Amino acid sequence: MNSNLPALKTKTFQKNESIYLPLNRTNHIFAVKEGRVKIGSSGDEDREVIKRVVATGEIFGALSFIGQDTPNDYAIAMEATEVYLLTKEEMLTLIPDQNRLSQLMIQLLGARLIDMEARVESMVFQTSRIRVIDFLDKLVARRGQRVGYEMLVRKFFTHQEIANLTATSRQTVTTVLNELKGKNILIFNRSRLLIRDMDLLRAEVA
Repeated sequence: MNSNLPALKTKTFQKNESIYLPLNRTNHIFAVKEGRVKIGSSGDEDREVIKRVVATGEIFGALSFIGQDTPNDYAIAMEATEVYLLTKEEMLTLIPDQNRLSQLMIQLLGARLIDMEARVESMVFQTSRIRVIDFLDKLVARRGQRVGYEMLVRKFFTHQEIANLTATSRQTVTTVLNELKGKNILIFNRSRLLIRDMDLLRAEVA
Protein backbone atom coordinates (compact mmCIF):
# COMPACT_ATOMS: atom_id res chain seq x y z
CA MET A 1 0.00 0.00 0.00
CA ASN A 2 1.23 3.44 -0.84
CA SER A 3 2.31 5.08 2.44
CA ASN A 4 1.63 8.52 0.94
CA LEU A 5 -2.11 7.90 0.72
CA PRO A 6 -4.15 9.83 3.28
CA ALA A 7 -5.84 8.07 6.18
CA LEU A 8 -9.47 8.46 5.23
CA LYS A 9 -11.61 10.16 7.85
CA THR A 10 -15.04 8.79 8.65
CA LYS A 11 -18.06 10.23 10.39
CA THR A 12 -21.24 8.59 11.62
CA PHE A 13 -24.68 10.15 11.27
CA GLN A 14 -27.86 8.97 12.96
CA LYS A 15 -31.18 8.45 11.17
CA ASN A 16 -32.63 11.75 9.90
CA GLU A 17 -29.43 13.65 10.78
CA SER A 18 -28.29 16.11 8.13
CA ILE A 19 -24.89 15.57 6.53
CA TYR A 20 -25.07 18.95 4.86
CA LEU A 21 -27.75 21.58 4.34
CA PRO A 22 -28.15 24.28 1.66
CA LEU A 23 -26.69 26.97 3.92
CA ASN A 24 -24.11 24.68 5.47
CA ARG A 25 -22.18 23.18 2.56
CA THR A 26 -18.73 21.70 3.01
CA ASN A 27 -15.74 21.30 0.73
CA HIS A 28 -15.81 17.52 1.06
CA ILE A 29 -16.65 14.65 -1.22
CA PHE A 30 -18.47 11.84 0.58
CA ALA A 31 -18.46 8.08 0.11
CA VAL A 32 -20.95 5.87 1.93
CA LYS A 33 -19.14 3.24 3.99
CA GLU A 34 -22.35 1.83 5.43
CA GLY A 35 -25.94 3.02 5.29
CA ARG A 36 -28.13 5.13 3.00
CA VAL A 37 -28.33 8.86 2.26
CA LYS A 38 -31.02 10.81 0.44
CA ILE A 39 -30.09 13.82 -1.66
CA GLY A 40 -32.99 16.20 -1.98
CA SER A 41 -34.35 19.70 -1.96
CA SER A 42 -37.50 21.44 -0.77
CA GLY A 43 -40.06 22.34 -3.39
CA ASP A 44 -43.19 24.44 -3.23
CA GLU A 45 -44.97 24.47 0.14
CA ASP A 46 -41.93 22.76 1.66
CA ARG A 47 -42.62 19.54 -0.23
CA GLU A 48 -39.57 17.30 -0.21
CA VAL A 49 -38.13 16.30 -3.57
CA ILE A 50 -35.80 13.31 -3.32
CA LYS A 51 -33.41 13.47 -6.26
CA ARG A 52 -31.55 10.26 -5.53
CA VAL A 53 -30.60 7.82 -2.81
CA VAL A 54 -26.99 6.71 -2.39
CA ALA A 55 -26.01 3.57 -0.52
CA THR A 56 -22.92 1.63 0.55
CA GLY A 57 -20.05 2.08 -1.91
CA GLU A 58 -21.51 5.13 -3.66
CA ILE A 59 -20.29 8.73 -3.56
CA PHE A 60 -22.02 12.10 -3.40
CA GLY A 61 -21.05 15.75 -3.19
CA ALA A 62 -18.37 15.30 -5.82
CA LEU A 63 -19.81 17.66 -8.41
CA SER A 64 -19.27 20.66 -6.16
CA PHE A 65 -15.59 20.32 -7.11
CA ILE A 66 -16.41 21.38 -10.66
CA GLY A 67 -19.13 23.86 -9.77
CA GLN A 68 -22.00 21.61 -10.81
CA ASP A 69 -23.78 21.05 -7.50
CA THR A 70 -27.20 22.51 -6.78
CA PRO A 71 -27.03 25.17 -4.04
CA ASN A 72 -30.32 24.16 -2.44
CA ASP A 73 -29.53 20.46 -2.20
CA TYR A 74 -29.24 18.73 1.13
CA ALA A 75 -28.06 15.29 2.24
CA ILE A 76 -29.75 13.44 5.10
CA ALA A 77 -29.00 10.00 6.56
CA MET A 78 -31.93 7.62 6.08
CA GLU A 79 -30.60 5.33 8.80
CA ALA A 80 -27.49 5.08 10.95
CA THR A 81 -24.85 5.84 8.30
CA GLU A 82 -21.07 6.04 8.23
CA VAL A 83 -19.38 8.02 5.47
CA TYR A 84 -15.84 8.72 4.36
CA LEU A 85 -14.96 12.41 4.08
CA LEU A 86 -12.35 13.53 1.57
CA THR A 87 -11.15 17.00 0.66
CA LYS A 88 -10.26 17.91 -2.89
CA GLU A 89 -6.58 17.74 -1.90
CA GLU A 90 -7.04 14.19 -0.62
CA MET A 91 -8.81 13.24 -3.83
CA LEU A 92 -5.82 14.54 -5.78
CA THR A 93 -3.57 12.40 -3.61
CA LEU A 94 -5.70 9.33 -4.27
CA ILE A 95 -5.98 10.15 -7.99
CA PRO A 96 -2.88 12.25 -8.79
CA ASP A 97 -3.62 12.28 -12.52
CA GLN A 98 -5.80 15.39 -12.81
CA ASN A 99 -6.97 14.35 -16.27
CA ARG A 100 -8.23 11.08 -14.82
CA LEU A 101 -9.92 12.95 -11.97
CA SER A 102 -11.59 15.29 -14.46
CA GLN A 103 -12.80 12.31 -16.47
CA LEU A 104 -14.27 10.80 -13.32
CA MET A 105 -16.14 14.01 -12.51
CA ILE A 106 -17.44 14.25 -16.08
CA GLN A 107 -18.64 10.65 -15.90
CA LEU A 108 -20.47 11.40 -12.67
CA LEU A 109 -22.06 14.49 -14.20
CA GLY A 110 -23.05 12.53 -17.30
CA ALA A 111 -24.62 9.76 -15.22
CA ARG A 112 -26.65 12.31 -13.26
CA LEU A 113 -27.81 14.05 -16.44
CA ILE A 114 -28.90 10.73 -17.96
CA ASP A 115 -30.78 9.85 -14.79
CA MET A 116 -32.41 13.28 -14.68
CA GLU A 117 -33.48 13.08 -18.33
CA ALA A 118 -34.97 9.64 -17.73
CA ARG A 119 -36.95 10.95 -14.75
CA VAL A 120 -38.23 13.95 -16.69
CA GLU A 121 -39.32 11.73 -19.61
CA SER A 122 -41.00 9.40 -17.13
CA MET A 123 -42.99 12.26 -15.59
CA VAL A 124 -44.05 13.53 -19.03
CA PHE A 125 -44.88 10.28 -20.80
CA GLN A 126 -45.72 7.74 -18.09
CA THR A 127 -48.66 7.47 -15.74
CA SER A 128 -48.02 7.62 -12.01
CA ARG A 129 -48.77 3.89 -11.74
CA ILE A 130 -46.15 2.99 -14.33
CA ARG A 131 -43.60 5.28 -12.66
CA VAL A 132 -43.99 3.38 -9.40
CA ILE A 133 -43.64 0.00 -11.11
CA ASP A 134 -40.64 1.22 -13.11
CA PHE A 135 -39.05 2.42 -9.86
CA LEU A 136 -39.46 -1.06 -8.35
CA ASP A 137 -37.94 -2.68 -11.45
CA LYS A 138 -34.89 -0.40 -11.38
CA LEU A 139 -34.53 -0.77 -7.61
CA VAL A 140 -34.33 -4.55 -7.98
CA ALA A 141 -31.86 -4.26 -10.87
CA ARG A 142 -29.64 -2.03 -8.78
CA ARG A 143 -29.87 -3.55 -5.30
CA GLY A 144 -31.77 -6.81 -5.60
CA GLN A 145 -30.47 -10.14 -4.36
CA ARG A 146 -31.64 -13.40 -5.91
CA VAL A 147 -33.30 -15.78 -3.48
CA GLY A 148 -34.29 -18.88 -5.43
CA TYR A 149 -36.62 -17.65 -8.18
CA GLU A 150 -37.41 -14.44 -6.33
CA MET A 151 -35.62 -11.11 -5.94
CA LEU A 152 -35.09 -9.56 -2.51
CA VAL A 153 -34.36 -5.92 -1.72
CA ARG A 154 -33.41 -5.24 1.88
CA LYS A 155 -34.07 -1.86 3.53
CA PHE A 156 -37.12 -0.99 1.50
CA PHE A 157 -38.37 2.59 1.20
CA THR A 158 -41.37 4.11 2.91
CA HIS A 159 -44.36 4.85 0.72
CA GLN A 160 -43.73 8.58 1.09
CA GLU A 161 -40.09 8.21 0.03
CA ILE A 162 -41.15 6.31 -3.09
CA ALA A 163 -43.71 9.02 -3.80
CA ASN A 164 -41.04 11.71 -3.47
CA LEU A 165 -38.71 9.79 -5.79
CA THR A 166 -41.35 9.16 -8.46
CA ALA A 167 -43.25 12.46 -8.34
CA THR A 168 -46.45 10.72 -7.30
CA SER A 169 -48.52 10.70 -4.12
CA ARG A 170 -48.26 8.44 -1.10
CA GLN A 171 -51.78 7.22 -1.78
CA THR A 172 -50.83 6.20 -5.33
CA VAL A 173 -47.79 4.27 -4.10
CA THR A 174 -49.88 2.46 -1.48
CA THR A 175 -52.55 1.60 -4.05
CA VAL A 176 -50.04 0.24 -6.59
CA LEU A 177 -48.11 -1.81 -4.03
CA ASN A 178 -51.28 -3.34 -2.60
CA GLU A 179 -52.54 -4.10 -6.11
CA LEU A 180 -49.31 -5.92 -7.00
CA LYS A 181 -49.37 -7.71 -3.67
CA GLY A 182 -52.96 -8.84 -4.38
CA LYS A 183 -51.78 -10.31 -7.68
CA ASN A 184 -49.04 -12.22 -5.80
CA ILE A 185 -46.35 -10.40 -7.77
CA LEU A 186 -44.63 -9.09 -4.66
CA ILE A 187 -44.75 -8.87 -0.90
CA PHE A 188 -43.32 -6.09 1.21
CA ASN A 189 -43.00 -4.59 4.66
CA ARG A 190 -41.03 -1.74 6.21
CA SER A 191 -37.74 -3.62 6.00
CA ARG A 192 -37.82 -5.51 2.70
CA LEU A 193 -39.34 -5.98 -0.73
CA LEU A 194 -39.65 -9.44 -2.31
CA ILE A 195 -40.51 -9.64 -6.01
CA ARG A 196 -41.95 -13.10 -6.58
CA ASP A 197 -41.97 -12.88 -10.38
CA MET A 198 -40.04 -10.21 -12.30
CA ASP A 199 -41.69 -11.13 -15.60
CA LEU A 200 -45.14 -10.52 -14.14
CA LEU A 201 -43.96 -7.21 -12.68
CA ARG A 202 -42.66 -6.02 -16.05
CA ALA A 203 -45.80 -7.27 -17.80
CA GLU A 204 -47.73 -4.71 -15.74
CA VAL A 205 -46.24 -1.90 -17.83
CA ALA A 206 -46.26 -3.70 -21.18
